Formats: sequence, structure tokens, C-alpha cells
Amino acid sequence: MKENASIDWTIKESVKAKLKVIVKRTLRQYGYPPDMQKLATKIVLKQAELIAEELTQK
Repeated sequence: MKENASIDWTIKESVKAKLKVIVKRTLRQYGYPPDMQKLATKIVLKQAELIAEELTQK
């Protein structure tokens, strides 16, 4: 996921969509329940946004 995050990934929807696909694929690979993938994907992307925000402020 880190390699696919561009500088403007928090703004551009196309980049966010690509990251969502990567997260969903990873969840599926590790046997995460399909009915919980949507929520887990949201949480992972929100965490990534918060980490990115924190890193840019320093």
C-alpha cells in the first residue's frame, strides 16, 4: 500500500479507489470475513489518512 500512495492520495478519488482495491485484496488473502471487508477498508484508509496528516505536520 505504501508504494501506491502518491502525494495527493487523500484528495484524488482515483488513487483512493486503487488503495481500496489493494486493501480488499489483502483482507481476502488473509481470510477476512467478506461481510466485514467494507468496514475494515474504511477503517484502514481512515488510519492511513491520520498517519499521513501526522507525518506532514512534523
